[in-house]
Amino acid sequence: MIEQIFFDTDCISSFLWVDRTDILLKLYGKQIILPEQVLDELSNPSVRHLTTKVNQLLSQNQIGTEKILVGTEESKLYYMLTRNPQIGQKRIGRGEASAIALAKTRKGILAGNNLKDIQYYIELYRLRNLTTPMILRNALLRRLIDETEGNTIWAKMINRRRKLPNATFTDYPESLK
Repeated sequence: MIEQIFFDTDCISSFLWVDRTDILLKLYGKQIILPEQVLDELSNPSVRHLTTKVNQLLSQNQIGTEKILVGTEESKLYYMLTRNPQIGQKRIGRGEASAIALAKTRKGILAGNNLKDIQYYIELYRLRNLTTPMILRNALLRRLIDETEGNTIWAKMINRRRKLPNATFTDYPESLK
């Protein structure tokens, strides 16, 4: 069975903003799932062009989408994450919460960047996690991009206010050592 990868809004947006969803499709293909709440967040009129790109990917069946149904384990977890978090934890966004709830209950992978908000839940639920830097590194290792192209993509993401852990893509693998 192919493992589903549940993307939160920030992670999928990193690639949408720089028009490089081709990297995601080559690496993960139909494993890519956007929770309905992520689609809702992307439907903001101020980012209509991102909605258009996502709708195109969906209409071509290149990615999938999932709903959280009321009364399910995932809906209870989603509610807890967004409305009634555990003591000492803050509420997280709908996109992050839906991706976490689906990844946990469907035994998938979480694609989320905001580790400050979600690291606790990644550890608590023992979720496998991908971040934008990890995805770019995987693309480099699979020779889908080279280091120069990785640096160009990284710089464009930073220009689009994506928060990345290093100034350049070249610095990222070094920071893992």
